[in-house]
Amino acid sequence: MSITFRTILAVVNRLPRFSGARRAVWAYVRSAPGTYVWLGILFFTTVALHHMSPEFEREFLRQRSTNLHELSRHPVRVLVASAMWIDGGYWLPYAVLYSVFHAQVERWLGTLRWLVVCGAAHVLATLVSEGALLVAIRDGIAPASAVNTLDVGVSYALAGVAAVLGYRIRAPWRYAYLAVLLGFFAVPLAAGPTFTDFGHFVAVLVGLGCRPLVAGRAGVRNPKETGGVSPDNVRP
Repeated sequence: MSITFRTILAVVNRLPRFSGARRAVWAYVRSAPGTYVWLGILFFTTVALHHMSPEFEREFLRQRSTNLHELSRHPVRVLVASAMWIDGGYWLPYAVLYSVFHAQVERWLGTLRWLVVCGAAHVLATLVSEGALLVAIRDGIAPASAVNTLDVGVSYALAGVAAVLGYRIRAPWRYAYLAVLLGFFAVPLAAGPTFTDFGHFVAVLVGLGCRPLVAGRAGVRNPKETGGVSPDNVRP
């Protein structure tokens, strides 16, 4: 009797341990639909990029980039389109980061509030950093060609969401988490700042500024405990 891969997979799926793990993963995905729909879009767009020539890819992304040239012509379109592509072509690390940060915040705040945090961090960090770049160009600090600088990706939204997640952690662990997060984005900014580094730091500040969205949300966690604590125990 021949044993095929399909037969082996069917047997594995019948095992209680694998069946339970599969249900747990699916339940986690369903609890954060926005996160995984977005991640699915990023998967397909990343696959599409791998089928483009380097020259075509660069021009293709430039037209969807939130650089000064495109922002001045199609601001809404590029602000949305830029968040649907990953510059660099590595999708798997984002799958991990989305599961750790985006999914947690969406499950905690709900899809609508999570989207507000993502949108605020992405849009405000983009506009502030590109505004700073415009000033640098006018002052002769940056070259005029910088108006066409490639700027796509999801890192601003990710930085903002990672910041707001700090409010879910009970003090004093919250302060340690936020200190590490701020340090992670502040070090590049201090060492050799680029407009992207500045944008990341702004996105973190925007995420911290989303504190009003956290009001009334249960489930503040102590990293040493498995359960949540009452929101009444949250320290400012």
